[in-house]
Amino acid sequence: MLENLSAQPADKILALMATFKADPRSDKVDLGVGVYKDATGNTPVMRAVKEAERRILNDQKSKAYVGLAGDPDFSAVMKDLVLGDSVAQERVAAVATPGGTGAIRQALELIRIAAPQATVWLSNPTWPNHPSIIKYLGMKTAEYRYFDSATRGVDFKGLLEDLEQVAEGDVVLLHGCCHNPTGANLTYDQMSQVISLMQKKRAVPMVDIAYQGFGDGLAEDAVATRQIASSFDNCLVAASCSKNFGIYRERTGILMAIAKDADQQALAQQNLAFLNRQNYSFPPDHGARVVTTILQDPELRADWEAELEETRNSMLALRQQLADELRRLSNSDRFDFLADHRGMFSRLGTSPEMVEKLRADHGIYMVGDSRMNIAGLNAKTVPVLAKAIIDAGI
Repeated sequence: MLENLSAQPADKILALMATFKADPRSDKVDLGVGVYKDATGNTPVMRAVKEAERRILNDQKSKAYVGLAGDPDFSAVMKDLVLGDSVAQERVAAVATPGGTGAIRQALELIRIAAPQATVWLSNPTWPNHPSIIKYLGMKTAEYRYFDSATRGVDFKGLLEDLEQVAEGDVVLLHGCCHNPTGANLTYDQMSQVISLMQKKRAVPMVDIAYQGFGDGLAEDAVATRQIASSFDNCLVAASCSKNFGIYRERTGILMAIAKDADQQALAQQNLAFLNRQNYSFPPDHGARVVTTILQDPELRADWEAELEETRNSMLALRQQLADELRRLSNSDRFDFLADHRGMFSRLGTSPEMVEKLRADHGIYMVGDSRMNIAGLNAKTVPVLAKAIIDAGI
C-alpha cells in the first residue's frame, strides 16, 4: 500500500527554517517563521497565561471531555472578543478547533456540505494554507487581486474588478486585520465598498482573523470583522488565539457561523458539532481554558491587554525604525509603506532572485515571495536588514 504514495512538496517555511539552522553565520537574521519574538529572540509565555495555567493546575478536577463543540464559556468569551455586539449572540453557532487552521478547515468543510458548487475567492496573495486546504478538499477556487507590488499597498481597483465576477452563493475569504502575507489592510471605506459589492452579488463572506491586537489595537482590529458580520444574514469567522495569547503550541481556535435566525443557528450548530466529530471528535481544551480564564477575570484580562499592547507597540516601533533607516540610506520615501503596514508581516515586493541574494550575501532569511516577519527583528538587526536591502539593489 505505502509504495503507492507520492512524495509531497516540502513546506517552504519549514525548509527555510532548516536552511537557516544549518547556516553557520553568526549574524544571520530569521524573518521567515510567523512567530512573535521579543528583543532577545525568544517567544515568551505571557504573564496572564502563566497565571491562568497556575490556577487551572490547582483547581482543575477532571480531564474528561467537555463536548463536541468545546467549552461553551470559551465560545462565549470569543464571541464577545471578536464580534462584540455587532450581531445578536443567539445568531452565532460556534465550535472550538485545533488552532486557526482547524477553524479554516472546518469552515471549508461546512461550505462543502452547504454549498458544494460554490467557488471560494481568495486574495492574491493569501496565507498559503488557504489554497492548499481548498485544493485538498477538491473545492472550486478563484483569486481576486489584492497587493500592488509597485506601491506595496492594496490594489483596490483590481480587487473590485475581480470581485465583480463573483457569482451568487460564492464565498469570499477576507482577512479580518493584519493581512498575511502583505501587511496591507483595507480601510473602513474600502471594506464598505467590498461589502456593498458582495451584497449586490449575494455572496457569503468568510473572515480569517488571526492577529487581533497586533495591528491598531484589540478593538480596532475587530472593526472590519464586525462590519462584515453585521452586514450579512450568513457569515463565517475563523479566529486564532495563537498570536494574541502567545499559545501557539496549544492549538486554540474557534469557528463561528453567523446565521439568519435562531432556527438556522441551531442547524448550523448541529452541523459544526458533526464536523468536529468526523475530523477529531472533541477539540483540545487546555488553551481554550487558558483563554477563558483570562477573559473572565478582570485583573488577568487587564494584564493580558497591557502585555499585548506592549507587543503591538514593539512591532510598530520596529516598523518605523526600519522605514526611517531605509529612508536615510536610500534618500527616498519608497520604503515608507513599511510603517503603514500592520501586524507581523510585510511583503517587500521584490523578486525571488532578490530574496535569494539577501540570503546568500547577507544571511537575511525571508519567504521567497518577500514576506518578512517584522517581529523577527530587533533594534540591532534593523540597520543590518536596511543595509542589506540597499546593498542588494532592491
